Amino acid sequence: MKHIKVLGPGCANCKRAYTLIEETARAKGVEIQLEKVEDIADIARHGIMSTPGVVLDGEVVYMGGVPARSLVEKWLA
Repeated sequence: MKHIKVLGPGCANCKRAYTLIEETARAKGVEIQLEKVEDIADIARHGIMSTPGVVLDGEVVYMGGVPARSLVEKWLA
């Protein structure tokens, strides 16, 4: 199971990124552990300079906007 964190202060793009990942995983039948992180100190510890950021299994894989669905599908493959 993949562990995915969406890091951001709760902005509209953060919510869209979270929903996109959740819906894509459901559509592909992939079980994930999805977490929303809004704590600024935790976001900074990951080195996220522009939100939302996405952390996949402990590694920052994206930051600074809503990822494309095709990219999310690649993460879930």
